[in-house]
Amino acid sequence: MKLHEYQAKGLFRDYGVPVPRGIVAETVDEAVDAARRLKDEEDASLFIVKAQIHAGGRGKGGGVKLAHSVDEVREHADDILGMNLVTHQTGEAGQKVRKILVATGVDIAEEYYLGVTLDREKSMNAIMVSTEGGVDIETVAEESPEKIHKVWVDPSIGLQPFHMRQLAFAMGLEGDAFKQATSLIQGLYEAYEETDSTLAEINPLVQTPGGDLAAVDAKVNLDDNALFRHPDLEEMRDLHEEDPVEVEAGEHGLSYIKLDGNVGCMVNGAGLAMATMDIIKLAGGEPANFLDVGGSASAETVEAGFRIILKDPNVETILVNIFGGIVRCDRVAQGVIEAARNIDIEVPLIVRLQGTNAEEGKRLLDESGISLRSAVLLKEAADEVTAALNEGV
Repeated sequence: MKLHEYQAKGLFRDYGVPVPRGIVAETVDEAVDAARRLKDEEDASLFIVKAQIHAGGRGKGGGVKLAHSVDEVREHADDILGMNLVTHQTGEAGQKVRKILVATGVDIAEEYYLGVTLDREKSMNAIMVSTEGGVDIETVAEESPEKIHKVWVDPSIGLQPFHMRQLAFAMGLEGDAFKQATSLIQGLYEAYEETDSTLAEINPLVQTPGGDLAAVDAKVNLDDNALFRHPDLEEMRDLHEEDPVEVEAGEHGLSYIKLDGNVGCMVNGAGLAMATMDIIKLAGGEPANFLDVGGSASAETVEAGFRIILKDPNVETILVNIFGGIVRCDRVAQGVIEAARNIDIEVPLIVRLQGTNAEEGKRLLDESGISLRSAVLLKEAADEVTAALNEGV
C-alpha cells in the first residue's frame, strides 16, 4: 500500500525527520486558506503547490508549482486540482488529482537522495544515499551507479552509529549538517522498520544555505501483509489511487494483478500461478492477469474471479488451473459450472483440475453441458490454449 506524500511526511515528522510544514487541500478555497495560515504562522513568502497522486515525475507533468503569493497559490490550485496528471509512472491514462499539498518553500543549496528498502539478495535492509538528489534514482543507478552509496544493516545487530556516519560522509556533509544527517537517517530507518514498510524514501533531501537539512519530498510503501498490525496506517489507504478491478478483487479475497496479455488465468497458489503464466507463454499466448483464488476457493470466489477476468476486453480465452489440496476439485468444478451458468462467458474456457477428487471434478465438468474444455496434464492445458487462440485468429 502506498502513502501520499503528505501522509508520508506526517509519518516522518513523528520520527524526528525535519519536514517543511504543509497543509493538504481538496478545493481551491482550502488551498488559499492553507497558504494564508502558512503565511501567518510560518511567515512563509514562498509556497509549493504539489499534486497528491501515487506516482513520481509529478513536476515534469505539471503537478508541482512554485507560488510567491497567496494569489499564485489560488491560480496553481485551480490548474492542478481535477487535472489528469500524466507522468512516466502513471502511463498514458494518467491519474486524476483530487488533493494537493500546499507547503512552505525552502531555499535549496544542495540536493541529496536518501532511501531505505530491502535487499532480497542479501536478506538485509539497504540504506542508500546519493549526491544526485532531485532526479529519478533509477536514472542515476543506470547512468552513474558509482554515485549511489549503500550500507547494509545486519538484522541481528540493527542500525549502528557507524552506518549513519558512513552515509553522512558519503553525502559530503560536515559539522552541524553531519550531525543532523545521522539523526535524520536514524529517524527514517526507525520509521521504515516500525511501520513494516517496503520502501521509505526522501528525494530530494535538501540542505539550505544555512546548513539545515529538510525532507521536501517523501515516499512510503507499506507491506500489505503487515497492515493488520497497523490499523492507523491502513486507514490512510486511498482507493482512488488503485486499480478499481484490483480493489474489487481484494473485496472478494482474491489476489489480482492486471497484465497486458490475452489469456486470463485463474489459479490457486502463487507458485502455481507463476507456472501457469509460463504455460501460457509456451502455448503462444500472453498472460492477461495474475489471479490467485487462494487455497479455499468457493463457488462465490470462482464466480467473482470470472467476472473480474472478463472485465478485461483483451481476454481471448480463460485457463483455470487448480490443484486440489485444501480445496477439493469436485467443489471447484461445481463452482466453475455455477459461475458459467450465471455469467455469459463468450471466450473459450479451459479447466484443468488436479489433486483431491480430480477425477470426480473432471466428470462433473464433462457432464455439465457447459461449453468448456477440460484437461488433466499441463501439456494438455497448453495445447488447448494454443488451439483456442488459433481459432480466435
